[in-house]
Amino acid sequence: MFLIVIIFVHGAGIRIINRRFSKSWIRMTRTTPHWRLNLLLALTIASLVILHFAETLIWAIPIYERGVIPSMRDSYYYVLESYTTLGEGNIALPDRWRLLGPIIAISGLFTFGWTASILVSIMTEFGRLDRARAKGSDDEDLSDNSDPDLR
Repeated sequence: MFLIVIIFVHGAGIRIINRRFSKSWIRMTRTTPHWRLNLLLALTIASLVILHFAETLIWAIPIYERGVIPSMRDSYYYVLESYTTLGEGNIALPDRWRLLGPIIAISGLFTFGWTASILVSIMTEFGRLDRARAKGSDDEDLSDNSDPDLR
């Protein structure tokens, strides 16, 4: 059940982050200062990291509330260990809950993969802009839609 919730939260979060990036990106031109471009990238990456921290918190709260792990700190630590598939923590779940770790790991693998695909898309846009700046001419399409603002 929580796996589905995490996937839904991630999808909604990715959508919001991507929409904000797109709204900011359409205002970028070849003459936009590098610091503004770097700030946009940093804010986008920070938003993605915050999304992952929120998702791990969504896992940790019910584990703590159900008493599976008695402290919220240890619950969050366990989830972070599992979500990142590191799995080297010294916290062990009771036998009846031990499959929870691999399920959390599946959610982490899936959401990190999804995040990576968004970052590839974003970096492709930056690459187009960098190529256009390096070329310095107006005849190259910078996006699939041939956005005139980036020409």
